Amino acid sequence: MNYWLMKSEPEAFSIEALQAMPAQTEHWDGVRNYQARNMMRDDMRVGDLVFFYHSNCPEPGIVGIMQVVREGYPDFTAFDPQSKYFDPKSDPAKPRWIMVDIKFVRTLKRLISLSELKQYDELQGMQLLRKGNRLSITPVTEEQWEFILSRE
Repeated sequence: MNYWLMKSEPEAFSIEALQAMPAQTEHWDGVRNYQARNMMRDDMRVGDLVFFYHSNCPEPGIVGIMQVVREGYPDFTAFDPQSKYFDPKSDPAKPRWIMVDIKFVRTLKRLISLSELKQYDELQGMQLLRKGNRLSITPVTEEQWEFILSRE
């Protein structure tokens, strides 16, 4: 099993929005970074667990847990001229962008904020905390996962 952290701005898509979806499941679309795309395409597997992270908000941090329920497949929003994620260079025969389906597991007992995460020596190697990191999807080690959950 792999562990991940996926960021979303709560105004765009929140943990509450995921929880309200039919079957509490939704595709994670609109990723337009090659490194994040490669992780979804090559590394994410059904059953992997994911921290849901609210970003670009008054108090960014981890708010819940999701699970990957469908492995990478073409992000159809790239082919839709009406979508804000439309990419005219993406070809359905050879898709450039990938998405996965994720399912709500639970909300955390409390928000674990970015500022709190930065305080722990145990998390200093966490990719989210690296200076300049802007990736919307990052791997999390099992040790980091367990440590974060122990802070609930």
